[in-house]
Amino acid sequence: MAIGVKTGGRQKGTSNKVTTDLRQLLKEFVTEELNKVDSLLEQVEAKDRLELLIKLLPYTLPRF
Repeated sequence: MAIGVKTGGRQKGTSNKVTTDLRQLLKEFVTEELNKVDSLLEQVEAKDRLELLIKLLPYTLPRF
């Protein structure tokens, strides 16, 4: 077999089935959890909600 010559398996650029399935599973999980965020935040004390907001701000606003 020549070095660097592909002789079998998936074609270049074809996605891995396990990776595709895992990404879909994670996407569904995150979507379900995001739908629950509002009700979960209502159960948290105001102090804890403020701390969470402070932690999330760097992901939404640029630093000055």
